[in-house]
Amino acid sequence: MSKKHTVPRGCADIAPPEIYHWQTLEYALRDVLQAYNYQEIRTPIFEDTELFARSMGQSSDVVMKQMLNLASQRPSEDGHPRLSGLSLRPENTASVVRSYIQQGLDRRESLTKLFYLGPMFRGERPQKGRLRQFHQVGVEAIGPHAQSPFLDAEVVALSADMLQAAGIKEFVININTLGSVEDKENFSGWLRQQLGARLDELDEEDRGRFDRNVFRVLDSKNAATRKVVGSIDMQQFKLSTDSQAYFEQVLKALDRLKITYRVDPTLVRGLDYYTHTVYEITSSALGSQDALGAGGRYNRLVSQLGGPDVGAVGFALGLERILLALNPKDDAVQNGPAVFVIAFDEDSFERAWEATSLLRRAGIRADMAYQVGSVKSLMRQANKSGAAQTVILGKDELARGVVGLKDMASGEQQDVSIGSNDYQQLIEILKERL
Repeated sequence: MSKKHTVPRGCADIAPPEIYHWQTLEYALRDVLQAYNYQEIRTPIFEDTELFARSMGQSSDVVMKQMLNLASQRPSEDGHPRLSGLSLRPENTASVVRSYIQQGLDRRESLTKLFYLGPMFRGERPQKGRLRQFHQVGVEAIGPHAQSPFLDAEVVALSADMLQAAGIKEFVININTLGSVEDKENFSGWLRQQLGARLDELDEEDRGRFDRNVFRVLDSKNAATRKVVGSIDMQQFKLSTDSQAYFEQVLKALDRLKITYRVDPTLVRGLDYYTHTVYEITSSALGSQDALGAGGRYNRLVSQLGGPDVGAVGFALGLERILLALNPKDDAVQNGPAVFVIAFDEDSFERAWEATSLLRRAGIRADMAYQVGSVKSLMRQANKSGAAQTVILGKDELARGVVGLKDMASGEQQDVSIGSNDYQQLIEILKERL
């Protein structure tokens, strides 16, 4: 017996009926994005490794531990795989910014509003809500006119509206500010002073984070580290007056929209490119992996990647996380045809196939039994399909120039004339019923 292959660890097939939950979610999200005037962009699923290292930071956990690098087919001299310099995208902000620069979008418009939807890849230790291939929907607002605090508030509002459109009613928006680039550098130094005196109390992994990127220590899930972080009074560090005023405007804008949020001074987002507003959305329905999505402002990233000095802000939501929080039931999915066509004999089969094809061309969701059989077996197939209406053809129907049309809910059946090949009356009746 040939070996059976299975899906790679940390990945998942999305097949019917589950796929219909995904499609329903994606349609709902796209409607909200359209209302906010965000346009779709599709970038490659792999980029130069250096792009992600420069954008996310060489010391970030993603770059150091989770990047999935592509290998060349030609091995190195020692027989080991030769890295190609390409990596599967662990997130999509860097790719969108790269495209923004390469396409010269800053020369076309003062504010470019883009969204993406697709798979991302990280070398995670697979667990519920954390996969090696996962899917995100996200937005990036970039351009000379992207400096306004009201744009920060807009992306927070947009992410909240998308979650509500998806059907998630209860979630928490945690928000904070890192201030300007200078504020962030000063904050980093202040944190090193606060944590440095208690370095021996930190988990070993967090001591490594302290050396590489002190902000990552604040994201730690380790209980001992959390205790140390919790004892630090973050309010002692003061942002510049301008940065404080900027953040106050963001919060006031959210208040005007009656969006509930919680200011969390420990929320920093570990990626290097963030400045000013950062936020994360969580849901208690997800357990320990409770993040639905996150985002913030990253004004310097475009210029760091060789583009103009413009503002930028965005976010990403995890589709798997949203569906986990929703926990939709497959038995509620209506995914079958609206009309099912059956033929009782070979003489009727060709006309049944013709009828099915013409119903589809008329915009009616139709399918058929691709073999003849007994009345009992064919009606069992029609029932199993979930179709609301069944079209029936046999020798008797052909002789009379009709088809039988059965309403599967009521059980009532009527003859509908089709003549030699005129299905218009059948189409009109079906459109009226459906």
